[in-house]
Amino acid sequence: MIILNYKNLFNLALLVTVYSTVMCLPTTVLAGLKFCNATSSRVGIAIGYQDKHGMTTEGWWNINAQTCENLLRNLAPNRYFYIYAVDYERGGEWSGRLKMCVADKEFIIRNVKNCEEHGYNTVKFHEIDVGSALDWTIRLADAPTAKKSSN
Repeated sequence: MIILNYKNLFNLALLVTVYSTVMCLPTTVLAGLKFCNATSSRVGIAIGYQDKHGMTTEGWWNINAQTCENLLRNLAPNRYFYIYAVDYERGGEWSGRLKMCVADKEFIIRNVKNCEEHGYNTVKFHEIDVGSALDWTIRLADAPTAKKSSN
């Protein structure tokens, strides 16, 4: 389990489940990325990854509560992916340490170093190491709440 910084009253956790497929692979190996929103809120997802153009960020995917969606398919395999997510209904975010660019509306941003200089916003993405897995699922979930003692 990877715990991400959620800036609000809610403690949320990011659970990353990596599914790899063991089989004979074709000459061209492609990867897929699936997100499951196990929270009670609609969330927005931005993803960062390395491609032939350099570092790329894409967003926004809106995922309803308690649903899963395949977000990226047919990607060249990457060991690392980067995610940033916002909770539209309760406020707050899942973030990390790596600064990358996002836009207010749907976007694909390639190889930009200074976000604000190009009219974008800088946010901190969380790095996820998927190893050599070709298909994986990232699950956003509410963190377990602490039980009050009944002394």
